[in-house]
Amino acid sequence: MNVGMWRKALQVIPRISQEEWDHLDFISKWLISTRAAVLIMTFISAAIAGILAYQHGNFNLGLWLLLVIGLILAHATNNLFNDFTDYVKGVDKDNYFRAQYGPQPLEHGLMSKRQLLTYAFITGLLALTAGAVLVYTRGTLALVLLGLGAFFVLFYTFPLKYIALGELAVLIVWGPLMIGGGYYVVTGSWDWNVVIASLPYALGVTTVIFGKHIDKFTVDKEKHIHTLPVLLGERPARYAVVTMMLLQYALVIYLVAIGFFTPVLLIILLAIPTLYKVILPMYRQPKPQERPDDYPSDAWPLWFVASAFVHNRRFGLLFLLGLILDTILRILFL
Repeated sequence: MNVGMWRKALQVIPRISQEEWDHLDFISKWLISTRAAVLIMTFISAAIAGILAYQHGNFNLGLWLLLVIGLILAHATNNLFNDFTDYVKGVDKDNYFRAQYGPQPLEHGLMSKRQLLTYAFITGLLALTAGAVLVYTRGTLALVLLGLGAFFVLFYTFPLKYIALGELAVLIVWGPLMIGGGYYVVTGSWDWNVVIASLPYALGVTTVIFGKHIDKFTVDKEKHIHTLPVLLGERPARYAVVTMMLLQYALVIYLVAIGFFTPVLLIILLAIPTLYKVILPMYRQPKPQERPDDYPSDAWPLWFVASAFVHNRRFGLLFLLGLILDTILRILFL
């Protein structure tokens, strides 16, 4: 057991040699190969669904835990399939972007295709088992939601990412599907206001994938991977990210104005300094050709995606804190 590596893999995507990999335990290998550091985004979506369910008096701890386990394992399965598909299609060859900022288990020879598919099969089977229990509990609509989730897990990398639908898929999955659908399987009822309330955080996750695809703009274009940034163009894509971030704040303000949230949710405005000081200066200009001297070497070649992740984490945690405080206020005064 290497608890230190577990902690590291949950915080960053660690760069690792073959020798180091060979001495890792199974859990460390699973955390690294599934890029566990980004799974926090899925947990936050599940947490938002659970908090909203609790606010409305229909929280079920057992069903929520199944939701958390199922969603996180489904996301991990998608990451494994993503790597497998890109490797088989030859996308990660020639020092491709994805193989530079962290280990690509197949491209770097850390795992065989059979081993990675075994990881994906077991992880996906556990996710499907959790989903099956929720379907048994909630019925037909839960089955539809499970089917949609399975579709995005299997087909995000190809063909959706290749035909400029990957970013839209991320917006749908991390918002209406995870939060709106998660709320449904926990409570047994569908609420369109919850779907709207899912969008501020879902937009944040979408900015992360947008930033990643802007970072890969040139090589994706050369490899005929038609992400939405490739379709829009590099400069419009940068402006689209900033617009989505501004929409995050606007939607929360709207939900406060209509009374769905109490004003305590305006705590998300504390993320504006990150937007102003980090995001806007970076997104005004194209990505530099070489790493700036003052930029961390272990973060390069991540650029737009790194800053988008920082903002999303800041906004997401404040949003989550605001929801918790909102819940406490409702219990005490409403």
